[in-house]
Amino acid sequence: MDRKNPSAPSCAQVSPARRLVAAGIIRRTPGRTTIVRVTEAGVTGTIRKAVTR
Repeated sequence: MDRKNPSAPSCAQVSPARRLVAAGIIRRTPGRTTIVRVTEAGVTGTIRKAVTR
């Protein structure tokens, strides 16, 4: 059982040697790029004008 999150399902239990360091998403839409990153320290995000390629 994960002592930090006892409500997590058993399939989500991870040994201390294998912890998630960061997770994120990048969404590109016409005219805009949104980036969200999640770490143990917190959540950061940016929204930028899209660059034409």
